[in-house]
Amino acid sequence: MIEVIGTVVPVVVAVGGVGAIIGSGYVKASPDKAYIISGLRKTPKTLIGKAGLKIPFFEKADHLNLELIPIDVKTSSSVPTADYININVDAAVNVKVSSNPERLKLAAENFLNKPVGDIGQVAREVLEGNMREIVGKMSLEEMVSDRQKFAQLVTENAKPDLAAMGLDIISFNVQNFMDDNDVIENLGVDNVVKIQKKAAISRAESERDIEKAKAMAEKEANDARVESETAIAEKNNNLEIKKSELEKISKAKKAEADAAYKIQEEKSRKEIEVVTADANIMRQEKEIELKRKDVEVTEQTLDAQIKKQAEAEKYASQQRADADLYKRQKESEANKYAKEKEAESTKYAMEQEAEGIRAKGVAEAEAIKAKGIAEAEAIEKKAEAMKQMGKASIVEMMCQMFPEAVKNAAAPLGNVGSITMYGEGNTTKLTKDIMNVVNQVSDGVKGSTGVDLAKMLKDFVSEDKEVESTDNENLGTPEPADYREF
Repeated sequence: MIEVIGTVVPVVVAVGGVGAIIGSGYVKASPDKAYIISGLRKTPKTLIGKAGLKIPFFEKADHLNLELIPIDVKTSSSVPTADYININVDAAVNVKVSSNPERLKLAAENFLNKPVGDIGQVAREVLEGNMREIVGKMSLEEMVSDRQKFAQLVTENAKPDLAAMGLDIISFNVQNFMDDNDVIENLGVDNVVKIQKKAAISRAESERDIEKAKAMAEKEANDARVESETAIAEKNNNLEIKKSELEKISKAKKAEADAAYKIQEEKSRKEIEVVTADANIMRQEKEIELKRKDVEVTEQTLDAQIKKQAEAEKYASQQRADADLYKRQKESEANKYAKEKEAESTKYAMEQEAEGIRAKGVAEAEAIKAKGIAEAEAIEKKAEAMKQMGKASIVEMMCQMFPEAVKNAAAPLGNVGSITMYGEGNTTKLTKDIMNVVNQVSDGVKGSTGVDLAKMLKDFVSEDKEVESTDNENLGTPEPADYREF
């Protein structure tokens, strides 16, 4: 047991020692620092932002700061410009050790394990020398007016010198230019004066342009006003001419309308006359027909009066009343129809006056026609009523008429004071002449109406005798007294 422990302890110690040696050779570099391992290798190994191993006792690890180094570069004394004006320049510059392998190698040769202050001091001296060189090549006005150009020239001039040391220029900004004789200030005053002069000239020119523009604007406004007034006058003149032309056209149209109105009015009047004439003809035809119907009704009335006179009179009165009522109804309908037509024609006349006149004429003609038809129908009703009265009424009417006719025929004799007649034949002749007048009346009725009164009376008497003969045969006893009375 003791032997085992004695063997293990040296091994552990040996392993621990090896681990310690290896641990002491472990190197880890941050991004802003470069470790350069040298010793066994011909070309040093560089670690930036990564880890590596170095062999203890045989290799060493040196470092370089890669962080940004700000430098305030000022000329230590006045530097004459290209135009022989002494000035001092103040600039802010940022430099750093280059990451480029070639430049990093140069930086390792120059700044290995040195602090950034030392690196900045070296870079400041190089930059100051280059800045003094550029100042001598440029004029004061050029440098003051274009600082970017001055900074660019200094950067380009100093870059090769710094690259040879392994450094890069990150930025170069000129802070200020100063001189002991106030040249820059006077240059600024001169510029101010020039600027003021230019501003005054520009202001004068602007005011001149404004006045010129105002005058031009007033001229244009005046021209526009004159042009506008001229255009308005021309428009008004054209308007008056147009009004005159429209008035002429309106008068012509009105004249045409008046002529059309008169033509339509005359046409409507003619149509009314034609309708009126047709209505008159129809009325005359109805009157003729009525006369014919009157004869027929008279014949039937006489026949009905003998058989049943009282009933016939009652029926005739009722028929006449119905006929009168029907006539009034027809007249009322005709008037209503005429009014409706007149109203329609009036309404339509508002839309078209000429057409309204024609419509009104048609309506009046229709009204006249309707009235004539109503009168004709009334007359037909009357004729129909008289027809129901039969022949007896006709005979009665004729019997009542004949005495009156004889009386009227003999009336002229009443105006004669005395008549001297000779012979018996003269009295007979006078009586015969009077009866001839009565016969002429009967013949006239027959000629105008076709009714033979004498034949009608003869037939009626014959029919009456046949009726009485039949009645006597049925009764067995004749009644001659009735014949005498008749």
